[in-house]
Amino acid sequence: MAITDSFAERKTEKAIDTGKKLKVGIIGCGWIAEAHAESYKKCPDVDIVAGADLIPGKAKAFFEEMNLPGVTCYPDHKAMIDNEQLDLVSVCTYNQTHAECSVYALENGVNVLCEKPMCVTLDEAVSMCRAEKSSGKLLSIGFQPRLDPNMKMIKTIVDSGDLGDIYYIQTGGGRRGGIPTPLGTSFIEYETAGIGALGDIGCYSLDMVLRAIGYPKPLTVSGYTSDFFGKNPATYPSHPEYAEKFGVDDFAAAFIRLEGGIILDFRIAWDMHLDTPGDTIIMGTKGSLRIPSTGCWNGSIGGPMKVYHKIAGNEVETIIPIIESEWEDLFYVKIRSVLDAVKEGTSAPIPSSEIIYNQAIIDGISRSAKLGREVEINISEI
Repeated sequence: MAITDSFAERKTEKAIDTGKKLKVGIIGCGWIAEAHAESYKKCPDVDIVAGADLIPGKAKAFFEEMNLPGVTCYPDHKAMIDNEQLDLVSVCTYNQTHAECSVYALENGVNVLCEKPMCVTLDEAVSMCRAEKSSGKLLSIGFQPRLDPNMKMIKTIVDSGDLGDIYYIQTGGGRRGGIPTPLGTSFIEYETAGIGALGDIGCYSLDMVLRAIGYPKPLTVSGYTSDFFGKNPATYPSHPEYAEKFGVDDFAAAFIRLEGGIILDFRIAWDMHLDTPGDTIIMGTKGSLRIPSTGCWNGSIGGPMKVYHKIAGNEVETIIPIIESEWEDLFYVKIRSVLDAVKEGTSAPIPSSEIIYNQAIIDGISRSAKLGREVEINISEI
């Protein structure tokens, strides 16, 4: 099976046009903003002109540390957008403010690259999509793992028809001791994060398989979440007080019915007494695909994939070798692809029209877990 990377082809065939530089602003100057800034710095057609952060002095200190002198700093996203003529903003804030910042930018004529997860609730995702539609601007979501050639190969295999009709998918992953608190509690407090492992790494796992099967509409969800590790002071030897601040999920599982009669069996963990909750499996009427899990789910695959099928009546297994990407930095590829889309007036590389289904499932799992029963997923008209 052959796979092409149109972005890689564009890299070798077309030089970056520096005739028009895009003016970029960064909203939220925390850890993930560093990756955005470093990637933008590699782009000769970009000027990072502004940044905003709610914490006084944080934006100024951030851009000094990033060796970006001359960046105008603002106390919030509204002040920045109101006072700058920006082409694009990166939304690198807490999960709970992704929607607010993205909607304001779009409504004021600015293209948006929003970090994952898209937001916290389905209602927020709908508001973002509506703002995108009414503004005519671009909204792309930060799911760089799908740009990896091995992730693309998963979709190539499904699209080939060699698996037949897909009817069951098992996916998920997690970490053995990986609650993200090295930089503080913003990932674990409800007021800032809103959702935990479910949104942080669960969104990646969902995207891996939903993208492969064409993002069918989710219909119902029966979900479960827990916080046994996050609420345990022993989890944080140096900061036992974090346990009291923990207000999100550290484990989530769900049984999801999708359009087309497909069943999605999902589980994700920030912490567990297990190396993995299982490989990803895509089962079809002609064959099945096994995607090895990783020790720490980070948007990659754990080794060569395997297709189980029959040839001339014999049960066989076909190994899909790991594809070495010519791109060492997928984060840069994500940034570059969004910049190209803005300059060329093309669609978002990772469109909200797909990721809203991802968010609908996350929202459904959270609602179902709270209610203790299956819930229907109803997405309002955009």
